[in-house]
Amino acid sequence: MKNSELIDEINKLKKEKNAIILAHNYQPAEIQEIADFLGDSLELCIKASKIEDADIVVFCGVDFMAETASIISPDKKILLPDLGAYCPMADKLKTEELIQAKKENPDAAVVVYVNTLASSKAEADIVCTSANASKVFESLSQDKVIFAPDVNLSQFGNASVNKELMVVPKDGNCYVHKAFKKEDVANIRKEYPDAEVVVHPECDKEVQDAADQVLSTGGMMKLAAESDFETIVLGTEVDIISRLNRECPGKNYVPLRKDAICETMKLHTLEKVRDALRDEKYEVVVDEDIRKKAIVSVQRMLDLA
Repeated sequence: MKNSELIDEINKLKKEKNAIILAHNYQPAEIQEIADFLGDSLELCIKASKIEDADIVVFCGVDFMAETASIISPDKKILLPDLGAYCPMADKLKTEELIQAKKENPDAAVVVYVNTLASSKAEADIVCTSANASKVFESLSQDKVIFAPDVNLSQFGNASVNKELMVVPKDGNCYVHKAFKKEDVANIRKEYPDAEVVVHPECDKEVQDAADQVLSTGGMMKLAAESDFETIVLGTEVDIISRLNRECPGKNYVPLRKDAICETMKLHTLEKVRDALRDEKYEVVVDEDIRKKAIVSVQRMLDLA
């Protein structure tokens, strides 16, 4: 079936089911193009909290994103087109390890990255995203912070306040952003000496230090619209460029690495979105006891945003 026919089917089903499609910036171009709303994790959380006129939300992202939408909007049916779309970083964090860290550090604030499963959000004082990590750290009154699960983001968020920091697990990272090296930045500057180099805060600190700016994907979108640079190098997942080319044309967007691909983000297809709407699968529902605990930390983040 042609893409145009699938899109027609999707649009028809959206109307029949009173549904909307939310998609992350790392989704393939064809998924981005059918989305009602595109964004980074913070923007998607905010959007999920404001949905009033839809009964069904098809979430084209990974598992923790659909869970977060379910936490925020339990009255909506949240659908994930492919149950294999999980976040390896979120999967690394075991909730039991976080609970143990809390027991050993009862005076510490507990901050979890939005890239965590609902059971871990339920153990947190506040959630953060790559867009607001520094703001969240600055809002904390405690001198000690337990952070989970990304080491690089914890250091980035803590840079302005320098609190005593414990990261759980000790090697938490995003494999896509961990792959970037400072040599990648040096090499790209040789090829594009007049470019602005922007990287994600999940990158190693030496990569952040070598770049011109460190921004979330939402921040990268804003930068592209405002920058005077003709060429912008993006140190994040490659499909951010699909959105940039469509929404902010006229500049040359270059991936810092062409192989910076989140494989599970690419599992959603037009066919799977169509099937999700038609069959109302696969529904993501967070256990109510966990949801009631998790909404506290998520809402604190939303209030801060």
